[in-house]
Amino acid sequence: MLRLNVNDEISRLQSVVLGTAESNGPVPKPDEAYDPKSLEHILAGTYPKEEDMVKEMDAFAKIFEKYGVKVYRPEVIENCNQIFSRDIAFVIKDKLILANILPDREKEVEAILHVLEEIDENNILRPPFEVHVEGGDVMPWNDYIFVGTYTAEDYPNQITARTNKAAVEYISQQFPDKKVKSFELRKSTNAIENALHLDCCFQPLGKGKAILHKNGFLVEEEYHWLVDFFGQENIFEITSDEMYRMFSNVFSISPEVVVSEQGFGRLNTWLRECGFTVEEIPYSEIAKQEGLLRCSTLPLVRD
Repeated sequence: MLRLNVNDEISRLQSVVLGTAESNGPVPKPDEAYDPKSLEHILAGTYPKEEDMVKEMDAFAKIFEKYGVKVYRPEVIENCNQIFSRDIAFVIKDKLILANILPDREKEVEAILHVLEEIDENNILRPPFEVHVEGGDVMPWNDYIFVGTYTAEDYPNQITARTNKAAVEYISQQFPDKKVKSFELRKSTNAIENALHLDCCFQPLGKGKAILHKNGFLVEEEYHWLVDFFGQENIFEITSDEMYRMFSNVFSISPEVVVSEQGFGRLNTWLRECGFTVEEIPYSEIAKQEGLLRCSTLPLVRD
């Protein structure tokens, strides 16, 4: 049996579900786009090619192999985008929470049944229908669980709003020993301003460091809470263009090792100056779908 254990974003990774880009399907029609960045590339004719995305994900898998991480992959569903495994489920402590995601994506959950079968049924949580939540909005961080949300009245009309108030309440009930801290995110049909998930504008790292983008947060006090929590001197503030390019969506294999996109020059230099080992891989094609390294992973066990 898989003994789930995730209490933060950085402890040494033992096992993970990495999505797949195989049989990714045709280029979506504009009205099928889930997010403004994908739409932008569909309209521009620059939507990523399957073969390029498969190569990028293979590079990620090789890094996991290098560090001895056990990697599960979803079963390949024909003509289905299965890259972003973080959207479909996430782990907090010893519980795996299945996300109530966009209805079109239910079959992605079926593709990881071989993983779910290794988990004690009592440790799999299925939130009620009214709870909308995706893993990109949920970050366990020791005593805290950080949750990105959007609670304005136009929530139902915002395709980029993925985690609602009911989700914050549900997570608080399931983990009464944790402090659940929610952050209102900026939602927009303009890709350069849209914070699709919390991990699009914030990422805690080892060594007490964090990546932040101020404009991703709707409420300035909530942004400042994070600045105070980590300390201004420990924060790498990214620009709106860097948020658009997904600079905050890196992935920690351990407190010392960060996987990052090879084009993130300014960030990767800073990480190395802070003493991190930076594993650079190509991931810029996948980034065109408004997701990057953290989005493609579902950590199951961290030390």
